[in-house]
Amino acid sequence: MSGRSRLALAAFAATLMASCSMLPLVDPFGWIVQAAFLLAVQCGVGVLGRRVPLPRLLTATAQALVMVVLLTVAFAREQAVAGVLPGPQAVRQLADLLSAGGDDVGQYAIPAPATPGIRLMLVGGVLLVGLLVDTLAVTFRSAAPAGLPLLALYSVAAGLAEGGAGWLWFLLAACGYLLLLLAEGRDRISQWGRVFAGAARPGGGSSAGLDTTGGGRALAPVRTGRRIGAVALGIALVVPAALPALDGGLLDGAGGGGGRGGGGGTISAVNPLVSLQDNLNQPENRQVMSYRTNASSPSDFYLRILALDQFTGNEWRASTRRLQDVPKRFPDPAGLSPSVAVTEVRSTVSASPSYKQTYLPMPYPASEVRVGGRWRFEPEGRTLVGDDGETTGGAQYTVTSLAVQPTADQLARAGAVPPELLREYTQVPDSLPAVVARTADEVTRGAANSYERAVKLQDYFATNGGFTYDTSVDSGTGSAAIARFLKDKQGFCVHFSFTMAAMARTLGIPARVAVGFTPGSAQADGSYSVGLRDAHAWPELYFEGIGWTRFEPTPTRGSVPSYTLPDTPSGDTADPARPEADASAPVAATPSASESCPAQMRRQGECGQSAAPEAAAPTDPGTPAGTVFGVAAAVVLLLVLPLLPMFWRLRARARRLASSAGRSPADATARTLAVWREVTDTAWDHGIPPDEALTPRRAAERLVRLGRLDTEAADAVHRVAGSVEQVLYAREPRPASGLAEDARAVRTGLGLSAGRPARLRALFAPRSSVRVAWALSRRRAALFARFRLPPRPAWTRRPTRQEG
Repeated sequence: MSGRSRLALAAFAATLMASCSMLPLVDPFGWIVQAAFLLAVQCGVGVLGRRVPLPRLLTATAQALVMVVLLTVAFAREQAVAGVLPGPQAVRQLADLLSAGGDDVGQYAIPAPATPGIRLMLVGGVLLVGLLVDTLAVTFRSAAPAGLPLLALYSVAAGLAEGGAGWLWFLLAACGYLLLLLAEGRDRISQWGRVFAGAARPGGGSSAGLDTTGGGRALAPVRTGRRIGAVALGIALVVPAALPALDGGLLDGAGGGGGRGGGGGTISAVNPLVSLQDNLNQPENRQVMSYRTNASSPSDFYLRILALDQFTGNEWRASTRRLQDVPKRFPDPAGLSPSVAVTEVRSTVSASPSYKQTYLPMPYPASEVRVGGRWRFEPEGRTLVGDDGETTGGAQYTVTSLAVQPTADQLARAGAVPPELLREYTQVPDSLPAVVARTADEVTRGAANSYERAVKLQDYFATNGGFTYDTSVDSGTGSAAIARFLKDKQGFCVHFSFTMAAMARTLGIPARVAVGFTPGSAQADGSYSVGLRDAHAWPELYFEGIGWTRFEPTPTRGSVPSYTLPDTPSGDTADPARPEADASAPVAATPSASESCPAQMRRQGECGQSAAPEAAAPTDPGTPAGTVFGVAAAVVLLLVLPLLPMFWRLRARARRLASSAGRSPADATARTLAVWREVTDTAWDHGIPPDEALTPRRAAERLVRLGRLDTEAADAVHRVAGSVEQVLYAREPRPASGLAEDARAVRTGLGLSAGRPARLRALFAPRSSVRVAWALSRRRAALFARFRLPPRPAWTRRPTRQEG
């Protein structure tokens, strides 16, 4: 096996080993077999192209085309032309699969099911990374930069995996990269030929220290590199494990130690906001609980821990209230009128053994709870509190709750709030800055009632106030923090909820702040997973006849309640008896409920049969094929057109220098002049234009002087110039050998003496590429002369004495 073939095999292995880091993301993981087969075909095309040999750019292009064909055959065969070629329908099918895969990634938690869309994203990503690695490491013989796409592949897996990618996947990816580097090093050493290996080996072997097999001590650099790589890899694995973990936090019982030994990870429930910010910034979104529910709108299924109803000016905190035994059936929610539509929802929750919280997370308002252990009931906040050290660790419980469905009209016509409740929940401290009340008045100007004021406040924070969600902001909760938040307009859920609640109180609207979790992520089996990063805080405002009502001012977090949207339908909630009928027949659903059912629930068949099949059929024929190809062509032109001079220059250099070896002596003149052309063009690219009036010797002296070349590069220029004089003027030309290496030495010397901008200009916008325009100009002139056409304008002609 040749050195290039071994390098291609190493590139294939490195890509496949790095791809294994994606295995925890999807279940089952049979996609890796398909990806490995297609990757092998793609790499095989590269091996054949380099053996022909094809130009480097053409080899990479052939591999890219084969990649597209392979993906078409694997995922859009029925829509492809002749079952192979990617026609317009196949392109549309692949685009639809990618779009569906993106939706699936957003819907499913890790590990996600291997849907066709997700499978296409995985396999396509592996093939794309494999193409980059093979092109860089094998085609262009530069293995070190090939580690970047491998790193990108591993980083995606580490960022999406729960808890990050494990050490095994890091080890595989790192070993694959080291294997690639070692293969390249071995290939480079093998090109040196017979390497001096010191004294002859005992027991036979070549004499005079010549190791004709390339083994022995000639491979000492390879062994040294192997040892260095192994040591570096070991350090990368051992040092992070020895550093202390930064765990713990709100609502995290998963914290340090997973609940083992000394109570690690147990959280104080006195004020769960203390570490909410830490949990939102955790690098690992550890699961704290999972649940199943028959709620028709899981996006509204917030799990509430407790309500903070006292604002002292320094903090929001929960009032101290009397506890009582847990009743079999909770009292009716305060302020809820029989005229408001409600649906009874049943949910089963399983808390992680390491999640130890003294408040039981439940949907609000809960009406019945079945849970083991010692728990007490706090009626005002409708929460359960652990008694005598009882926590949620490992708890499994069933909750019956009410999905309250008020209409905008009902909220707008809410009655007067009882004086006692109004007095308690509209208190604000004297230290509250005047800017809070002033801003609340400005934002809600023109509102006709408390509901409209609340919606204006929510929209101010969530959409039109210019606020930004940022968990790195200081998590202060007092009056000064609220004023700073209104000024800087940066914060996270604590700032948004506390500020809206304080502003609502200044407007005379009873308000408090709830702390808990957003609905979490859907699982493939129909359950939902709630992690540390789902921790959240939101305001609850009181409306007589509806009770405590959730609002969502935090942008990009949670879901905005439907009753705060301007187009909320209200005609289907006038009959108070309808919710009870819906609760008794959960399989049946009204069309409006079906329309609001999330895509995840529809895929799992939990939305009932009310939605007619024809309503789900897509009516949009999709993006026209002409538009697809037009956009694709425009993108290709934008990306490739600026790089055409660089590609031409690379191709010209490879052709000129390749012609300097492996030819008969009769071609000495052509070979030498090609190298001289390459030297003059290289100088031109670095800002030294050629001067055809000079002899080769004078041109070489000029190049050395203007290019500020060092001794080695200067000697190389003079050797090439001397060979040019030999082939042009000597009776018996004797050109020197190694002219290609001399040309490379000149290029290196010019690059060292030039600055970085000049080197980048020489690479991406070489001046000598104007020769292409001159060649086209000559052909055009010949065409004009042949057909006796009018002469071309003078500005299109090549300047004299500038071609070199």
